Amino acid sequence: MGVFKQLLVIAVLGGLVYGAWKIGLPQEDESAEAYNGRSEQGATVVVEPVAFAPEQLRLEAVGTARALRSAVLRPEAAGEVTDVRFTADDFVEAGDVLLTLKQDTQRLDVELARVQLEDAERNFQRLERLRDSGSATQASLDEALTALRTARLNLDVAQVALADRTLRAPFSGHIGLSDVEVGSRIDTDTEIATLDDRSLLLVRFDVPEALLSRLSPGLAVQIENWTADGVSDGIITDVDSRIDPENRTFPVRAEIPNADDRLRPGMSFRVTLDLFGVRRPSVPEIAIQWGGDDPYVWTVRDGAANRVLVSILQRQSDRVLIDADLEEGEPVVVEGLHRLRQDRPVDVRTRDGAGPAVTADGTAG
Repeated sequence: MGVFKQLLVIAVLGGLVYGAWKIGLPQEDESAEAYNGRSEQGATVVVEPVAFAPEQLRLEAVGTARALRSAVLRPEAAGEVTDVRFTADDFVEAGDVLLTLKQDTQRLDVELARVQLEDAERNFQRLERLRDSGSATQASLDEALTALRTARLNLDVAQVALADRTLRAPFSGHIGLSDVEVGSRIDTDTEIATLDDRSLLLVRFDVPEALLSRLSPGLAVQIENWTADGVSDGIITDVDSRIDPENRTFPVRAEIPNADDRLRPGMSFRVTLDLFGVRRPSVPEIAIQWGGDDPYVWTVRDGAANRVLVSILQRQSDRVLIDADLEEGEPVVVEGLHRLRQDRPVDVRTRDGAGPAVTADGTAG
């Protein structure tokens, strides 16, 4: 290519570059003042106020249920069973007769003690009358009084022995299976059946020792059986006073209602407990930005953008709990973040498009 053609190509390229530069300049009808004013106009952003919420820890554990009251029923005496008045899972009232033993001998003992008591009473009354007339000594009267008291005690003992031949329900509840039948010979070590008051269940579960200071009676828990449908609301009733040195946990007991009688003692449950701690600033998750390795948020103070470093503590749904120098109600930017620069003015709007969203001092309006 000749020198003339090379010069011509260079001139054309130079003209194109100059034209592009010229187009990029402000138009002649725009003054320098208008151009500078537009460059200083604040970026439009959307803000939401900072809320404060407590730190939240969800504890999940496995618990085992027992009845509100439970007893293994055993007889007070040995003997032959003559009557069984219950079947498995019957509901019985306190005082209901459940079982009786042969009691012929005990009935005779009661009758004999009653006869002896009547004789002692007659003898004492006779000696009292004789003493008034001077025919009986005080010593004989004292002996008669002792015999009377002894007879009364003998009658009481005989009546207790007779009552021990009958097994009664100590409280209202559902009775369990029994292997005892009429004709069986039993003694005081024989287990007749179990009795459970399952109107309420007590669920025991273990909690790590680090949470000891956060637990107290009255806290609400949710308790769910692995097989039954639905979740039951319970309340912590007891917190143990001692830590297990082997597994570093302590037992806790919660109470759940069982009015519909669908739950049973011995069932295992999944226990869920929400524990709350110190209140911290809470901001929408989209407000969190990252610069290098440090997260931060943009807030509006005195009408200008201000960058605040934060430490993320916990995510709660669509919000984030943070540790930062923020006041409750202070606006944080959730939209328009890419246009922000430190200390640059901003045009603030709320999510519904209303504005201004902050007052003159930079707090939420």
